Amino acid sequence: MKQKAKKKTVSIITKLLGVILPVVMVIVVVLVGIAYSISKTAINSYSTSLLRTSVQNQVSEIEAWLNENLSALAAVKQNIETMDLSEEQLRQLLDGTYGYNDNYPQGIYLADMEGNLMKAEQSDKEESDPVHAVWFQEGLTRLNMGFTSAYMNNKGESVISASAIIEEDASALRIMSADLSLQRISIIVNSYIGMEGAQAFLVNHADDTILAHRDSTLISTKLETSSEPFMKDVAGKLKAGELDTAEIDGNLTAFEEIGGTQWILVSYIPTDIVYEEVYNVRNAMAVIGIISILLLALLIGRVVYVVIRPVKELTSVIEAMTEGDFTVRVKSRSRDEIGVMSHCVEKFVHTMRDMIASIHDVSGRLHIQADNSNDVSGQMFDASRLQSASMAELNETVEQLSVSVNEIADNATTLAMVVADTREDSVQVNERMRETVSVSEKGKSDMENVSRAMSSINESTLKLQEAIDKVGHASEEITDITNVIGNIAEETNLLSLNASIEAARAGEAGRGFAVVATQIGKLAQTSADSVHNIEQLINEIKMLVKDTVVQAEQSVTNIGSSSELVEDALRTFDTIFHNVESVSRLVNGMIEKVERVDEVASNVAAISQEQAASSQEILASSDTMVEQANHITGNSENVAGGARELTSSAEELAHQVEKFRIG
Repeated sequence: MKQKAKKKTVSIITKLLGVILPVVMVIVVVLVGIAYSISKTAINSYSTSLLRTSVQNQVSEIEAWLNENLSALAAVKQNIETMDLSEEQLRQLLDGTYGYNDNYPQGIYLADMEGNLMKAEQSDKEESDPVHAVWFQEGLTRLNMGFTSAYMNNKGESVISASAIIEEDASALRIMSADLSLQRISIIVNSYIGMEGAQAFLVNHADDTILAHRDSTLISTKLETSSEPFMKDVAGKLKAGELDTAEIDGNLTAFEEIGGTQWILVSYIPTDIVYEEVYNVRNAMAVIGIISILLLALLIGRVVYVVIRPVKELTSVIEAMTEGDFTVRVKSRSRDEIGVMSHCVEKFVHTMRDMIASIHDVSGRLHIQADNSNDVSGQMFDASRLQSASMAELNETVEQLSVSVNEIADNATTLAMVVADTREDSVQVNERMRETVSVSEKGKSDMENVSRAMSSINESTLKLQEAIDKVGHASEEITDITNVIGNIAEETNLLSLNASIEAARAGEAGRGFAVVATQIGKLAQTSADSVHNIEQLINEIKMLVKDTVVQAEQSVTNIGSSSELVEDALRTFDTIFHNVESVSRLVNGMIEKVERVDEVASNVAAISQEQAASSQEILASSDTMVEQANHITGNSENVAGGARELTSSAEELAHQVEKFRIG
């Protein structure tokens, strides 16, 4: 029988690591994610606050710079308005402002409604149409000094102007103005950034013109015309009036209005810079988490190995037991549940080893007893066949006896009729002498035949009695054999019961042995039933044999009596034959003797009829005995087959037990 392929097993360490490590990895990932989220939120809040502080400081610096310039220009404007200066004095004043302040190096200049431009002598400012200039048009709208929108001067420079109306004479309206380079404002905007990595630019909210930027090519351009998505998104925020700090296109962006103007300072810093430390912390935590998981895996593997090493040893022991090897030894050193289990397995191994040894001994004894039973059943089968042959011979003898008895009955009936005729014709004896001689000769011959037949019947009866005695002895021997088989069946049944009990104790390992024990029990029960049937048949045969013996003895007695009467009749016929000549003188005596012969013949006929009936009964009994003998032969053959099957089962049991190794 081919062994089944072993299923692929998965170690407990693999299972535990497969369960614990994913959980630990998820926990580490969650913790890193939570820490990253918290850190990012904190860094975002801190960076937003720092960016707001930086932009506010920048706005303060810009406002201070603007106010400083406006204050200086306002003072000049006030002097012009309060001092009644002549044209020459006013020109000297304008010449004095040239180069006085680096913020407006061209100095101050004036223009009236006629388009007349008055400036410092050294100034190179030129204006073809001062009235329509930005600084003039916006200056007409205010009395106090204020900054105009950004525009390009005649030199192509981006500038803003501080301009206002000079209140000198209502009939002569003039505008005072001074140009400030946006490059100077860009320097201020980009110089006071308090947050490392941050950038800023200044926008005129009125027309979205860039007033100051690190990239000088963007100054005086519109936000919407920029090719950068960030600039376009900032323009959208400004149009929507959303000036709260927000993350725009990967940049943390803050907006701050500059007081007294329509300018808005936009300060921004890339989130990669803001979250750089967070990313570093996240990566460090991920590396630490991976290292921790690896160390934890090694620790778990080592701990589990130490814990389950007894389980692996116990598994090896159980695998060996499943293959029938009970020579293994179990080491139970710990006192935990595994130690208790190892101790129990050790006790089980000892118990199974003792039980298998006991079963092996029982199997050997069962095999020997099965062989003995097989031999006995063979002997019984041979005896039953011999008995069947003897009963067949007895049946033939009884049939011959029945034929002889029937012939005797016929002859006796004929004799009785002849005697009756003789008595009726005794008056005419003389006349029928010749007939009487003839009849006497025939009677003598018949009586001789009867004598020989009676001798043959006597011999057949003696043989029948001897055969019946043999049947009785054979029945006694069969009874002894059946007793031996019954004892064997009872002992086999007890052995089967003990084997079933031991197999039940063995559990799954003894299930196959329990089936074998059950089959042996069934065979033993079948043998016991067959023995019981044979005993019943033998008892019936004994009763029939006893009846046959009685009938045979009676037949022998009757045949003996008949033989004596036949011999007497023969002697009488001899006397009749020799004394025929004196018949006439002895007629009266002959009549009396004939009457006696008539009585004897009637008795012989009656006895012959009884013997014929008895022979028929003996023949029927003989047929029954032949059938019983054949039945005994069949049962003997069944017993022999059961014995052979018992031997085969014993060999199978021994083969099954040999699979277990107990040392």
